[in-house]
Amino acid sequence: MQEERSTGLSRRSFLRAFGGASTTAVAAAALAPSEAQAYDPGEDEMRARYRETDHIKAYYRVNRYPEKK
Repeated sequence: MQEERSTGLSRRSFLRAFGGASTTAVAAAALAPSEAQAYDPGEDEMRARYRETDHIKAYYRVNRYPEKK
């Protein structure tokens, strides 16, 4: 029996080459300097959300947290 050798890319070598190329591309993109941009949260995200309601006060009382003065 004779073994046939293909001269083209095998499936395994193709995947190995593709994986190496994609890793290199991701690393190059991560190392490329870019200008930082500030995040603007807007008015809705800046408003106060914490409200000490009756059920929260009861939770603090039951769990013996010190009361706010």
